[in-house]
Amino acid sequence: MTIENTHLQTIKQLKSAILASRYRVAVLANKEMLGLYFSIGKLISEKANQEKWGSKVLEIVSNDLQNELPGLRGFSASNIKKMRVFYETWADNFTIGSLVTNQLENIENNINQLVVIGSTVTNQLAIAFQKVGFSHHFEILSKTKTIEERVFYIQKTASEFWSVTTLRYHLKSNLFQQLGSLPNNFAKAITQDDLRAKALVAFKDEYLLDFVNIEDPEEENERVIENEIVRNIKKFLLSLGTDFAFIANQYRFILDDTEYFVDLLFYNRKMQCLVAFDLKKGKFIPEYLGKMNFYLSALDEMVKLPHENPSVGIILCKEKNNKVVEFSFRDVNKAMGVATYKTENDLPNEYKGLLPDAETLKKLMD
Repeated sequence: MTIENTHLQTIKQLKSAILASRYRVAVLANKEMLGLYFSIGKLISEKANQEKWGSKVLEIVSNDLQNELPGLRGFSASNIKKMRVFYETWADNFTIGSLVTNQLENIENNINQLVVIGSTVTNQLAIAFQKVGFSHHFEILSKTKTIEERVFYIQKTASEFWSVTTLRYHLKSNLFQQLGSLPNNFAKAITQDDLRAKALVAFKDEYLLDFVNIEDPEEENERVIENEIVRNIKKFLLSLGTDFAFIANQYRFILDDTEYFVDLLFYNRKMQCLVAFDLKKGKFIPEYLGKMNFYLSALDEMVKLPHENPSVGIILCKEKNNKVVEFSFRDVNKAMGVATYKTENDLPNEYKGLLPDAETLKKLMD
């Protein structure tokens, strides 16, 4: 090994050590902050209940804190209220190792240690819980109703490093309800239990393509939608999930001197397989499955690598009847699903602009 290569290897090791240390510091800082906010929320909740605080008391508390600690940030009345909600939401599942009042008297106990007390929170979830930022936590608890939903979004946020913007998108698109709802034939077509489970959570029943804006509905066709998706491929990847990689649009293969084209071709890292999307502007009809079955056979024969799993196909339509889809799948052996999409023209006003702008996306994806 040359001196130059040795030097580069040393720099890589140093960089890795520095980044790993920064990550651990960030995790510890976040853990401490959550514990502090939880303990403050507990104190405020108890005081408010005992002393029958009115709506203006938190403003007074916030102002007095500012006077005691000039320049203090993050403790506005609205944020203190969020801390109270945070505590009251999770009070049955966590307790705090040392109360705020005790910390002022005992410096050695100056760690706001969250301790699991509820049976619904596992140690694994507790680890994920303390990796998620407070802004993420408040988005989750203010937009969900059940602990199952909250656990799902906390684990996804922690494992996939979602930004607040990404989390908001998945909350508004009802990812929790969408997962596993895609009409498919995976139970029959995918024999490996682990792979089938991954496929079921990889796809949604409906995709919100609020970046596709077709000014004249009469001009809407598959190629226009495809071009908009390719032009906004980072946004489409965000709607698909973190495990997808884009390969090509109009992916070309030749069979018996005839050219064929797959609308959109992706690779899913968790499933380790090719994923073909066929775009349809109208309502699903059974004939679409024959075309997709042909594409998947060709991809498995001509494109799939030996170590990869069989390809999966998703037919993306404007509309579908689930009963028609179910009957159409009866004798199809290739793994497929049928999903719908909504463009900006179809979305209610509250869903428009759901995905982040180009500059935000660039920061997320770089």
